Amino acid sequence: MPTEAPLAGRTVVLTRAETQLGEARQLFERAGATVLDLPALVIGPPDHWGPLDDALADLDSFHWLVVSSANGAQAVDQRLRRLGTNLARRPRSLRIAAVGRRTALCLDDLGAPADFVPPRFVADSLVEHFPVSAWGLRILLPRVQSGGRTVLAEAFGEAGARVVEVAAYESRCPETLPSATAEALQRGAADAIAFSSGKTVEHTARLLASGFGDDWATLLQGIAVVSIGPQTSRVCLEQLGRLDAEADPHDLPGLVDACARALA
Repeated sequence: MPTEAPLAGRTVVLTRAETQLGEARQLFERAGATVLDLPALVIGPPDHWGPLDDALADLDSFHWLVVSSANGAQAVDQRLRRLGTNLARRPRSLRIAAVGRRTALCLDDLGAPADFVPPRFVADSLVEHFPVSAWGLRILLPRVQSGGRTVLAEAFGEAGARVVEVAAYESRCPETLPSATAEALQRGAADAIAFSSGKTVEHTARLLASGFGDDWATLLQGIAVVSIGPQTSRVCLEQLGRLDAEADPHDLPGLVDACARALA
C-alpha cells in the first residue's frame, strides 16, 4: 500500500456537521478512503440571543475573547455585524484566544487572527499555557448552548478572572441517518467511524438506536472507533464501550492518521 494513501481500499464513516464535512472528506479521500457521510450535528442558533447580544454590546469591557470552536467564532462575528461592526473591528484592547487549528483558521478568515493559540488543540492546554495571569481579567466565553465543557470557565474563575459564559450557537441532532450510510452499516461495509466531538458520538448513538432499535450497537462490531481528542474519547467509551484510536494532534489530519493506525 503506498504510504501517501494509508487508507486506500478502506471505507470511513464521518460524523461531522453537514456544513463541516467538506474539509474532512477531502483529507480522508486524499488518504485513499471511501467516505460515508453521517452528519450527526445540525448547527443552528441558540434558543435566545439576548445574553450574547448583551455581552457584545459591552465588548469594550472585556480583556479577552476565548473562542473554542469555529462555530463560536462565526456566531460572534455574525451577531457583531447586526451591531454594525465585526470581529476585525473589535475594540483594540480586546485580545482573542482560540482553541484548535480550525478555530484559528476561521478567525484568520474573519480578519481577526488569534493573539494566542495553545500548543495542543484542547481546552486544557489553553488554560495551562495562557500567556498572562488571569487575575482580574474580564473574559467573554461564547460556547455551544448545551453539552459543552465548562472547564474553561471554571479554570479561569479559579485563577481570579471574571468570566461571562454565553450561548452562541446550538448543535442539535438530525432526524434521520443518510440512507446510503445506513445501508452500508447494515451490510458491514464500513471499516472505521471517525468522531470529531462528544456530541457526534451521542447523536450517532441516538440516530442508530432510532433507526435500528435496541441492537444498534451490533452494527459497529468490527468497525474501528476513532476519536479526535480526549474528551471525545471519553464519550466513545461511555456511549460505545470502546475506543480503537485517538488523534494526536487533535485535529483533522490527526484524525486521518489515527484511522490509518487503527486499521493498519
